[in-house]
Amino acid sequence: MQEKDLKALEFDKIRARAAEGVTCPEAGALLLSEQPGETPDDVRRLLQETDEVTSLLLKNGSPRFSRVEEGRAIVGRAVKGGVLSMAELLEVAAVLRNFRELIRWYAITEHDALAVDDYFYAMTPQPALEKTITEAILSDTEMADTASDTLYDVRRKIRSAENSIRDKLDAVTKNQATAKYLQDAVVSIRNGRFVVPVKAEYRSEVGGVIHDVSSSGATLFVEPTAVVEANAKILQLRSQEKQEIERLLAAYSAQCAEMEPMFSFGYEAMLKLDVLLAKAKLALDEKAMRPQVRDGCGFSLVRARHPLIAPDTVVPVDIALGGEYDTLVITGPNTGGKTVTLKTAGLLCTMARFGYLLPAHESSEVCVYDEILVDIGDEQSIEQSLSTFSGHIRNITGILDKAGPRTLVLMDELGAGTDPAEGAALAVSVIEQLRAQGAQVMATTHYSELKTFALETPGVQNASCEFNVETLRPTYKLSVGVPGKSNAFLISEKLGIRPEIIERAKAHLSEEDRQFDAVLAQLDDLKLQLKEKQAEVEQLRTSAQDAVAKAREERDKLIRQGQAELDAAREKAQRMTQEVQAQAYALADELRKLEKEQNRSAQQRAVRAREIARRDAEKLFAKSDVVHAPQREYTPLKSVQVGQEVYLVELDKTGVVCAKPDRDGLVEVRAGIIRTKAPLSKLAAPPKQQPAPKPKYQPRRTAGREQAIHEHAARSASMEINLLGMTVDEALMETDKFIDNALLTGQTTLYLIHGKGTGALRSAIQAHLRRHPSVKSFRLGTYGEGEAGVTVVELK
Repeated sequence: MQEKDLKALEFDKIRARAAEGVTCPEAGALLLSEQPGETPDDVRRLLQETDEVTSLLLKNGSPRFSRVEEGRAIVGRAVKGGVLSMAELLEVAAVLRNFRELIRWYAITEHDALAVDDYFYAMTPQPALEKTITEAILSDTEMADTASDTLYDVRRKIRSAENSIRDKLDAVTKNQATAKYLQDAVVSIRNGRFVVPVKAEYRSEVGGVIHDVSSSGATLFVEPTAVVEANAKILQLRSQEKQEIERLLAAYSAQCAEMEPMFSFGYEAMLKLDVLLAKAKLALDEKAMRPQVRDGCGFSLVRARHPLIAPDTVVPVDIALGGEYDTLVITGPNTGGKTVTLKTAGLLCTMARFGYLLPAHESSEVCVYDEILVDIGDEQSIEQSLSTFSGHIRNITGILDKAGPRTLVLMDELGAGTDPAEGAALAVSVIEQLRAQGAQVMATTHYSELKTFALETPGVQNASCEFNVETLRPTYKLSVGVPGKSNAFLISEKLGIRPEIIERAKAHLSEEDRQFDAVLAQLDDLKLQLKEKQAEVEQLRTSAQDAVAKAREERDKLIRQGQAELDAAREKAQRMTQEVQAQAYALADELRKLEKEQNRSAQQRAVRAREIARRDAEKLFAKSDVVHAPQREYTPLKSVQVGQEVYLVELDKTGVVCAKPDRDGLVEVRAGIIRTKAPLSKLAAPPKQQPAPKPKYQPRRTAGREQAIHEHAARSASMEINLLGMTVDEALMETDKFIDNALLTGQTTLYLIHGKGTGALRSAIQAHLRRHPSVKSFRLGTYGEGEAGVTVVELK
């Protein structure tokens, strides 16, 4: 694509906005010099990369990414044997830190393989070298004492020598005998040596070397003889310090040179990710989506918005070309949005080729045009003696030379600037020629001849930008299939032109023009009626969808409730089965015990057997009602934030939101070790944050049966006691209470559950039972009774 066409579509402004989001200057230059994808597969790859980085940016937030510059050149100089400066080494460390932070940012959330994985794999962090450089070099000009043992030792000696010199000079300045020779009682440094300010007239009184003279000549800066040797020692140590720093810089430079191949690959990947992050930030600002890319020629933009118009004022439009028609003629009043529609179509197709997501619905489709040729704007030039018409014709000449298959031509006010009849005829001829060359065309016009041409020619479609005649303001909405009116008479009348002038103007129209305007007026009326019907149908469709959704929700709710009740019944049946088995063993024991009681009459044993049977039957009867598990009522959340605690309805678990809803409305939630995605409609506030729902069903009991059960419970005592976890003293006390209660209620067989363990509790209980006056006998439980973990007691 030509730079002139890109500028006419204002793509340069889009790139400039994206470039504001880059971090590294080299990445900005890379973004501004990017070339478009040449094939549909190339464009799909570019769009996929931008879309994936946008998703990562949305899930993980912005990475810690610092500004670096000329990293490759710095390491390249080290490869050639150069010694890098401290500032250059800090720049290399910053690049390595960017590598590490980008990889860490990429791994924050789990995801499948991405098209941008190679960029992250290309970066190889060097944590050891990064740490060494950052700890050894404090700033662009300062090396840390801890960079090496030698440097630490040299600097320690320098500080010791300097302190010694200061002490000696302080003694000179504070000595009353020598203080009168000094201009001030201070110690300063000249040429790297410690000196004192001596009055010029007392030069001979203070021995030493003069290193500087004040501008007035009244003060001499003298290095006293007593510190000359110490100053010389400091200079020698400074030289050793410099040599050690140079050695360290050379060693660090050599380490940088060793990693050069990997560093260059990683640096290139880092710059590419910087560009993708800038595109992703722009996409988030514009709420842009990834379009589909057609292999054929044509596009369909759904709810497309011009990215340079403020979001609160832009009006989305639907634009399509290349399906039933290859040419679109757009008409309508001035400032009605015709030119914006042209630019929106051309700009969004261009953005997709460069890998930018589009401010349009995700169902939009684009294709890869070999050329997008543009004639938009006033090409008038006084210097080149070009009128408006001449400038347009020069552009159209170039377009005709380049147009061909897989070419999109955008022409604004085609044929304007000259005689209307000739201009309209020329416009029709240009469109016919472009179509013959295989190009797809979008053109704006006010000419009725072009409207008629679009109505009569297959493959050519009219479109109009709507205009509100009441408010005299355009709506900026595009209606495909209906030619638009310029509304010049109506607008003029609304703006104050006298009615008689308007009527005379209408009289000057030809009969054909009046008939054509009448037809357009009828079409406008039909269009309004059609829109009303469409709105009504859309409302009915929405209502029907809502009703179907509610019915499905109610059906699913009933299914879930039925399933829950079935699960509850099965669980209840299984529990009852286990209890029946246990009670069967107990009943058998009691019957055997009755048979052994010779001292009771047959009638007493029969009464006792009926009592046992009635008691167990009542227990089973009381448990026979199915307990319906209540269905939890919940209110779906309308929005969630990362880190928010939510309740997963279908899993009946509480989790934490890991990422905001994606384009499909699915929210990533972590519940314990489980990560899952659920629609927003299946998320609710945690149970602790919402009132507990009332159960849908509560089993009914008759008053008579409840009274019988309660009365029986008052007359009967449990046949078993659980002593697990108690101390010996606590267990013996509870055993005595349990035996007393059993005697009062007529129980003769008891089960003491003490567990197996070490046997200490069992031994203590059985020793106690041997001495208890109410105990007839005791034994360990048999199979089904708990075996050695239970002691069965027979009371007298």
